[in-house]
Amino acid sequence: MPNCAIFLDRDGTINEDPGYLGEINKVFLLPGAGQGLSILKNEYNFKLIVISNQSGIARGLLTHNIVKSINKKINELLFHFNVQIDEFYFCPFHPDFSNEEECKCRKPSAIMVYKAAKEHNIDLTKSYFIGDMTYDIECGKNAELKTILVKTGNGKKSLKALKLQNNLPSFVAQNILDSCKFIKNDFFGAS
Repeated sequence: MPNCAIFLDRDGTINEDPGYLGEINKVFLLPGAGQGLSILKNEYNFKLIVISNQSGIARGLLTHNIVKSINKKINELLFHFNVQIDEFYFCPFHPDFSNEEECKCRKPSAIMVYKAAKEHNIDLTKSYFIGDMTYDIECGKNAELKTILVKTGNGKKSLKALKLQNNLPSFVAQNILDSCKFIKNDFFGAS
């Protein structure tokens, strides 16, 4: 049986985004992230998959191991909410430092979503993408997912840009916890 998933951006959506996050002691969950992810996984039975651009690697500011250690720290913090991210996918490239072929994985491309869907047997028709950036919403739409823009991180600025582009997400939420209401009503039907 196919799984359903919540695809999530990382920095600015799950955790605070200081810019090129490379230090474990700067990893802080955003309000509502732990509770929301716990509901999505433990009550609604969604797989949780992070899809993020990590161009700090191409820029020489981060290494693959640093990004993996930050991901591990996020799961350690989420452990207190009885939830874990099932898998983290990230694109380490950037057009200023990498060739066009390498950059194909960067959001708004849906390549990482398709890879995750294949590896985890995910039904994309019943899955969602949550993020705080315009390219998160575009990535979700490129994969034909329902999209949720959270107002955390760059969300408020992104909402203005998406309005100007007439490219609104399926739903706008304060944070991940707030997005659970939309997903519950949409996925299970209003109770």
